[in-house]
Amino acid sequence: MTQRYKVTIAYDGTNFAGFQKQPQQRTVQSVIEDALNKMNKTDEHIFIVGSGRTDAGVHALAQVIHFDFPHDIPALGMKRGLNSMLPLDLEVKDCEIVDDSFHARFSTHGKRYMYRVSRGEFVNPFKRFYTAHYKYPLDIDKIRAALPDVVGTHDFTSFVAAGSQARDHVRTIYEATVREDHANDEVIFEFYGNGFLYNQVRIMVAALLEIGRGQRPVHDFLRLYEVKNRKECYRTAPASGLYLKEVVYNQPQ
Repeated sequence: MTQRYKVTIAYDGTNFAGFQKQPQQRTVQSVIEDALNKMNKTDEHIFIVGSGRTDAGVHALAQVIHFDFPHDIPALGMKRGLNSMLPLDLEVKDCEIVDDSFHARFSTHGKRYMYRVSRGEFVNPFKRFYTAHYKYPLDIDKIRAALPDVVGTHDFTSFVAAGSQARDHVRTIYEATVREDHANDEVIFEFYGNGFLYNQVRIMVAALLEIGRGQRPVHDFLRLYEVKNRKECYRTAPASGLYLKEVVYNQPQ
């Protein structure tokens, strides 16, 4: 009996070439599919579907995947079986059996990303794979003043990197916040929206840091929406600071 599993995973993206399977590359998708196909006792190849892609070096606290498996294994048994076979930089956090109508990508309502920026004059060797480093002075009040301009429905053409396959660059951001973690000397951004374009969060963070440093006007996002020109917003914050924090799904009718 084939069953559909919804699985929430966490991974340290440092040694992955991103989520999506690529030839001769270690990716999240390929590692999970290898484990699933070792568990499978038939010739049928098991494929997974993710809520979206993450790039090389990007981390996930709660990425969601689904797959169909041709054996009747309880959700807890699937969780334990997968975790026994997965490497230490990838963990199954939760597993449940769901209806066939569930789709990890198309059933989403929104995603929440977190971005960590480490302060200080020099790079902290214990944070170099898990934060961006920014040594320049920042006016956090200016960043806070800019964040309401991020929220809402906008054309994010100026914030999408080359290589994006999306034709429509209009997205809705429901929430955008920044806070200072003084104990760890970090600035932490969070963005919750209905979807994000290729490198969009990292480009927005780079622009917000420039606002905090005084290199851009506080309300420059409003201009960038109008000009629709990536050259006007060309910096991209490092992958190491980005975390997929949560995937929110539509409630069943």
